[in-house]
Amino acid sequence: MTIIHGAALRRWAGRSLLLAALLVAAPAAYSEIGSDGPEDSGTVLGNYLSGRMARGDHDTGTAAEFYSRALAVDPKNEIILEQAFLLEAASADWDNAIRLAKDLVKIEPGHRIARFLLGCEAFKQARYKDADEDFAAARQGPIADLTSTLARAWVQQAAGKPNEAFATLDSLSDADWAQFYQRYHRALIADLAGKRDVARQAFAQAFKKNPSTLRVADAYARHAANANNRKLARQTLRSHISKSSSHPLSEALLAEIEKGKPTPLLVVTPTQGLAEVFFGIGDALAGEGGLDMGIIFLQFALYLEPDFPLAHAALAEAYESAKRYELEMHALDQIKQDSPLWLNVQIQKSFALNSLERVDDARTLLEGLITNYSKDVRPLDALGNILRARERYGEARDYYSRALVLTPAPVKDNWTLFYSRGVCNERLKDWPAAETDFKKALALSPEESLVLNYLGYSWVDQGRNLKQAMEYIRKAVKLKPDDGYYVDSLGWAYYRLGNLPAAVENLERAVELKPDDPIINDHLGDAYWKVGRILEAKYQWQQALTLNPEDELIVGIKKKIASGLMEKTETKSAQDRTTQAGQKTPQ
Repeated sequence: MTIIHGAALRRWAGRSLLLAALLVAAPAAYSEIGSDGPEDSGTVLGNYLSGRMARGDHDTGTAAEFYSRALAVDPKNEIILEQAFLLEAASADWDNAIRLAKDLVKIEPGHRIARFLLGCEAFKQARYKDADEDFAAARQGPIADLTSTLARAWVQQAAGKPNEAFATLDSLSDADWAQFYQRYHRALIADLAGKRDVARQAFAQAFKKNPSTLRVADAYARHAANANNRKLARQTLRSHISKSSSHPLSEALLAEIEKGKPTPLLVVTPTQGLAEVFFGIGDALAGEGGLDMGIIFLQFALYLEPDFPLAHAALAEAYESAKRYELEMHALDQIKQDSPLWLNVQIQKSFALNSLERVDDARTLLEGLITNYSKDVRPLDALGNILRARERYGEARDYYSRALVLTPAPVKDNWTLFYSRGVCNERLKDWPAAETDFKKALALSPEESLVLNYLGYSWVDQGRNLKQAMEYIRKAVKLKPDDGYYVDSLGWAYYRLGNLPAAVENLERAVELKPDDPIINDHLGDAYWKVGRILEAKYQWQQALTLNPEDELIVGIKKKIASGLMEKTETKSAQDRTTQAGQKTPQ
């Protein structure tokens, strides 16, 4: 289940660029902390290290408390001041964050994140000259430059200078990822300034380049509807929906437009426009692995515009990635029941409850949704996924079957229901039913690597349909060549078919891709044994034992280390975990 838009920066800006430009680390700072004496040093260093540990766990509240204690003892320590500021910002404690930001820029005038926050504060207070100066001072590095330029354009629009805003946007890099934001924000500013022709041209260019991006489609459709061109609005949304996964916001907007309801612009104030800057870039940062800065930018968006459902949803996604499920649920709880996102939000909340081992609470929540949304397959699918991940296959199968009753004419997106029920049937040793489900899933969506891998491997394991089975597995690897599980399936299939050189080659690559997986290491050990590489085989088996394998696998590996590989030894395929690793509908 996905409830946030696909941001363009996720495609075009690599993680190393983002982190090098923005993330702050201070591992070499110990010698600079607490230099006034042994007692103070221990107090400061202990709180500092505790804060760093909490920050590493993305426990921003606890980390902020420890850094605050350290700062109270050593208030002039720039490193502690910086870390304390970042954590107060991540925790949305704005009074403390702004106070620390002001202290920080006295020491480091060009501190980007501090300047961004002070710029937002000035903007909210209509101190546009100060806001422009703060945002300009943050202009260092590609991502900071992008953020600074977009923010300054919105300052100029707020000051009633749209032409200056357009000129500022024109100064952005010619790189595709920067031009995406340039076109999008030019269109938003033009709409707000009443320059519909400029907005139409910019929206058309942005949508042509990025038709699957939710925010572009949403804003373009609203622009068209406001210009009384509801035909273009409908075409835009239908084109977007056909090119991307179904999303409740685009579906709800299309329904409103088709009913002729008044449709406001996406951005109706400069403050919303500035919030859109930090939301879009923050969402992209979090999606590229820059969780710390992603969370801070999303908090900036909410500081500017507290009633921003997509920003709350994106923040929840970031907390989920950080495994901070209580914070995830808190973010989700900020989204109101009248939002088109609400059902998806409640489903995501059930996954958070499940991750906290509150399975009964998750089930109660989903059962309530199943009752209240009796014609919607999503709660049924979600509960099936939670139960399947916990190996309660019979119960899970029942929920998938109930969902399929609601889909008498399945479409492409319904492949996941057949796949998931097929996994349950296979685990319940009802292979004919499983095979039927897998074939139906492939008929609906022939390029799904999960299904290709599972069905192909199962056929190899059974010694059936071997030619087509290998075609399916090879196709899965071709679709996702860097997926260690699929490469393992291919290597293990070669092993089962007796092609040992190909087995070793592919299993070695699988271990390179997933070195921490016990089953893949075990497979490579078996292949090494078969080709006479005995010492290497025992090494791989020993390595597998260090990777927290399941009890059943431990027993088998220990027997092999003691006595060698018996001819009829069977081991589980690494594909088994690909069906259990996630609890949500496979994407």
